[in-house]
Amino acid sequence: MDDSSLLQSSHRTNVATELRTRPSRRVRSSNVVGWLFVVPALVMYAAFVLLPLVLTVQYSLYHWDGIGPSQWVGLKNYVTVLTDPDLLGVILNAFKLIVFFTLLPVSLGLVVASIMRRVATGRFGTMARTILFLPQIIPLVAAGIAWKWVLSTSGVVNQILSAIGLGGVTRAWLGDFDFALPAVGIIGAWVLIGLCTILLLTGMSKIDPALYESARIDGAGAVREFRSITLPGLRQEIGVCITVTVIAALASFDIVYVATGGGPGLATTVPGLDIYQLAFAGREVGLASALAVVLFILVLACVLPIQRLARGDET
Repeated sequence: MDDSSLLQSSHRTNVATELRTRPSRRVRSSNVVGWLFVVPALVMYAAFVLLPLVLTVQYSLYHWDGIGPSQWVGLKNYVTVLTDPDLLGVILNAFKLIVFFTLLPVSLGLVVASIMRRVATGRFGTMARTILFLPQIIPLVAAGIAWKWVLSTSGVVNQILSAIGLGGVTRAWLGDFDFALPAVGIIGAWVLIGLCTILLLTGMSKIDPALYESARIDGAGAVREFRSITLPGLRQEIGVCITVTVIAALASFDIVYVATGGGPGLATTVPGLDIYQLAFAGREVGLASALAVVLFILVLACVLPIQRLARGDET
């Protein structure tokens, strides 16, 4: 082989090598640019989520008033959280709220969304969706204040009950030991039902209309359509609704703080409110941090199985 052939062969080899390396260089360059966009968000997430989480775990192992020197107590704060009757009652209140924050909004949302899919179309449908979603837009503090007036001794609820001859059942709903927590739960259900309805209604719009037409041809009624087509088709949307509402129940604070302040007694005190009171009023930062960690674990323990069940078909 002469020199010119060797030069041409070498040139072709270099060109081929350069062509192979160009895509990898482009990929590396794209990865660097992508990370440059992601880094600010990661820094914010680390500063305002991960670092506070780590510090909370650290504080939970100390007895500290937030100002003076701290004292190492190990797992003593966690033992207190899991054995103190008042703290266990506070955690139980949060789980009771799941009935109102989750069961009511998701169940009523399914019914309302099914009805709206059939009858609410055009401008009427848009108006209905807007009205239903309004409670989600209103600040929770404002919602708590408004409902506090509505459920007061001279509020709208008691006035209506008196007007229809049920004056004997009127009471200060948010000040009654037996009815205060359900009243708070009703407020939470009112806030969340619009969100659940819109999410479920959006999910229904993705279901193939041919399935409903086939069901009607086979003689299926509305209930059978709902059970056989709508519910299976909304598996993921229902999972999202349950996840959001369970977190809202376990991490509730705003509505309870504004409406009842945790009273009467500890009847409506929830972990989020108790963490605030322990840390800033009782100056028991270590115990408050331990309760916060326990609440975090409980939220994960409730949410992860829900997410797994919602993605059951995919996994």
